[in-house]
Amino acid sequence: MVSSRDLNGDSGRIKPASAAVTQNGHSNCGAVAFVPLKEKIDKRIQARDPWFSLEFFPPRTEKGATNLVGRLDRMGEGGPLFIDVTWHPAGDPGGDKVTSSTKIAGTVLNYCGIDTMLHMTCSNQTKTTVKKNLEKTKRLGVRSILALRGDAVGNDWQYNDDGLNYGSDLVRLIRDEYDDYFTICVAGYPKGHPDSESYEEDLLHLKQKVDAGADMIITQLFFKAEEFLKFQNDCRDIGIECPIIPGIFPIQTNRSLVQLTKLSKLDVPDDVRSAIEPIKDNDEAIRNYGVHYATALCKELLESGQVLGLHMYTLNLETATISILKSLGLWLPAISRPLPWKTSGNPERQANEVVRPIFWGARPKSYIHRTQNWDEFPNGRWGDSASPAFGELKDYHLFYLRSRTANEKLLQQWGELTDEFDVWKVFSLFISGEKNDGGYKISETPWCDGLSKETEVMRDRLIMYNNLGILTINSQPNINAMSSTHPVFGWGGEGGYLFQKAYLEFFVKPEYAEALKKVLPKYEPRVNYHMINRDGEDFTNADRQTPNGVTWGIFPGKEIVQPTVVDPVSFIVWKDEAFGLWMEKWGALYDPTSTPYKIIESICDSYYLVNLVDNDFPKESILWDVLDDMLTTAGVKKE
Repeated sequence: MVSSRDLNGDSGRIKPASAAVTQNGHSNCGAVAFVPLKEKIDKRIQARDPWFSLEFFPPRTEKGATNLVGRLDRMGEGGPLFIDVTWHPAGDPGGDKVTSSTKIAGTVLNYCGIDTMLHMTCSNQTKTTVKKNLEKTKRLGVRSILALRGDAVGNDWQYNDDGLNYGSDLVRLIRDEYDDYFTICVAGYPKGHPDSESYEEDLLHLKQKVDAGADMIITQLFFKAEEFLKFQNDCRDIGIECPIIPGIFPIQTNRSLVQLTKLSKLDVPDDVRSAIEPIKDNDEAIRNYGVHYATALCKELLESGQVLGLHMYTLNLETATISILKSLGLWLPAISRPLPWKTSGNPERQANEVVRPIFWGARPKSYIHRTQNWDEFPNGRWGDSASPAFGELKDYHLFYLRSRTANEKLLQQWGELTDEFDVWKVFSLFISGEKNDGGYKISETPWCDGLSKETEVMRDRLIMYNNLGILTINSQPNINAMSSTHPVFGWGGEGGYLFQKAYLEFFVKPEYAEALKKVLPKYEPRVNYHMINRDGEDFTNADRQTPNGVTWGIFPGKEIVQPTVVDPVSFIVWKDEAFGLWMEKWGALYDPTSTPYKIIESICDSYYLVNLVDNDFPKESILWDVLDDMLTTAGVKKE
């Protein structure tokens, strides 16, 4: 949503855009058109292109949710086609708790940028409750559902006259209410469902679910490739033609094996039992065996020529699953990003969002959080800047924004400060990768969870300037007609050429800020600048209502794509967050009466936040010259 002045200068909202064409008739270049999961899978099958997907369950605690988001960020780098989140009836799955199934699924989709499927059960629920859960799922942007009957409450399942009793009932309801809006998946059982009277009867129940509208099947775990292949052939023989994806369970501990086979009522093969018995108390040995066993199983399935997709039951762990996928050659980090910033997985947002202010480059989850209520986004350009209604960031400790590093470890990294020079050193060591005096490597700062590949291009200079008190939090070098598939700068796909203006954003003490004001006029109009302190006192030579494009790309058959801008109004919004991080993330580690706390507080209260843009991108950047002039004017000599 947007305030009374929108980004196109009219009252109301931002002009709407679509994945293909804006209201002005221009293509919305750079937008990601929505492709339903069922179509993604069909295309992979037609191309004989193998894929994998991952399953996770909601954690029990808020800390667990924070850790899970970090794990999903890491596992998303391997290129899963989708992930799914299980439905835990005992954990208020349709509620708003951090640990609810819907909350986790929405977070994965919107903040981790991964296509997400949500499990949903119907047993022991009214149709009204199920419809409410479906509507909430739709609002979150989730477009795929694994429809399940669910487990009985107590020992016996009871028929519900006012509800949905079978998985086929839930599939039918989703199709009747939402047509093709959702991709619907159902569960298959290679050994037959434990509640069915026979294997053959269970196959007929599965066909009922497919006939009711299911698009695909994911199977329960199994131990032998021939079990799945027989099951798949039996499904084909009775007319089930949709994709069937085998569920793969990497054995990670004896306890997890016992629990999962008990829940699924499966017998563990004798060869597996005999292999695990001597090592059942050695988790590492069992994990190694599980990786080897699952890898061999997956290879046999893939080599059969009848399997292209693998669904991995991760148990919320990553090491074993990643090892298996790497051994199979399926772990494939993306060579080129669709856009230079981390995109959301929400289909509506993907179809319409093609431009962002550069300031949140290292905090994309915060940007998505603060713009989550925008129902429309700027078309292909940011437009005339006019106070977009960013949501306030009142809670820096939301589980998907929180640092995944424990406070005691952050203290080890950032240290017991004695003066502001210790703060400068933290910034410098973060970029250099060297250990601090306590022997700890600094892996993050409040403004950045890790360094981008682009930082390496400017590494030595950034280390030097940070040592001198120019505390950088965001930067990009200038590039001119760089290939869109470049391993460091690439985005947007093949055949394009990319351009960037040099950009630098940093905190400096008041003395440096005053010196900067004196030297900047001689670099105008080539260099645009904007500096502001915590109280909002700012100085700029930029048009306060006109964004400055700093990243763009040219691709065959398309309009120019301009995904990153320096927007003066958004910078003022970002200022509050950037200064807030000093105290919320760093100062909060210390006692308010302590010296380190007072140092951080003093910096937060007195320093300026500055951004510089060198508009002459074909030439060597002069931003370093600006900094050198500032230091000289301030009476500082570079070593």
